Amino acid sequence: MQVKVLLASPRSFCAGVERAIEIVEEVLRHREPPVYVRKQIVHNKHVVADLQTRGAVFVDELDAVPDGATVVFSAHGVSPAVRAEAQRRELDVIDATCPLVTKVHAEARRFAARGDTVVLVGHAGHEEVDGTLGEAPDQTVLVETPQDAEALDVPDPAKVSYLMQTTLAVDEAAEVVSALRARFPELKGAASDDICYATTNRQNALRAIAEESDLVLVVGSTNSSNSVRLVELARRHGTTAYLIDDVSEIKAKWLAGVRVVGITAGASAPPGLVDEVVAALNPISVENREITKETIQFTLPPAARRP
Repeated sequence: MQVKVLLASPRSFCAGVERAIEIVEEVLRHREPPVYVRKQIVHNKHVVADLQTRGAVFVDELDAVPDGATVVFSAHGVSPAVRAEAQRRELDVIDATCPLVTKVHAEARRFAARGDTVVLVGHAGHEEVDGTLGEAPDQTVLVETPQDAEALDVPDPAKVSYLMQTTLAVDEAAEVVSALRARFPELKGAASDDICYATTNRQNALRAIAEESDLVLVVGSTNSSNSVRLVELARRHGTTAYLIDDVSEIKAKWLAGVRVVGITAGASAPPGLVDEVVAALNPISVENREITKETIQFTLPPAARRP
């Protein structure tokens, strides 16, 4: 049975991911090898594998980087402790942290400086969360669920602020904040949303096709938070959904009785992978459902530009 494909748009790379990848590409062109990258530059195995073939060396921590070598910090950001270690060891640092993550770090410092308990809404163990927690570790607590929020005790309930991981599910994050506000009526937040525009846009685009689809395929890696949130969102709409790294992971049984396949991709997944999925399905029609155009671009840091 042939299927109809609905493409959610926007999908795939966001401005922060494009910037981070371009930073590594530029550094590889103009710096003496090896060029080290702390953690995955973005959470996608295809992007990482491609950069490895060009000479990037990915490491988990700075202790694997020789003194004085060039190291790129990933798009997810790092804690002040990591920056201090890099400075101590005289590493040549090029920072690929997404500017929207940098904004959250600045908020963490500002909220902590005024004496607040800083509540970070996010997922434990995610690199972005680890970096943000490190800005004011003695004043910051991580909350993942409304139940966590309801059980939270703080030194002064009148002095509580909250931040969010940039790649959360918008509706689930709102539930956590509502629980925090019920517990701490004087809760304060940032002037603008912490969940980034790209995460929000991709979730809204998926909503526009989820209920019409019999099956949703989300292209992205399992460690990509925003990709996993897309799968969860489709399932909350009652649609069967799977996360796939590429076309090789599609199972024929998923397509049994399916007439409409919705396709999207997380913000760190290359757009070419979506093209390959569409081609493999050999659909009778492809409809691109674009809910908004993304025009945001971020400039490269001076250290990554051509000398």
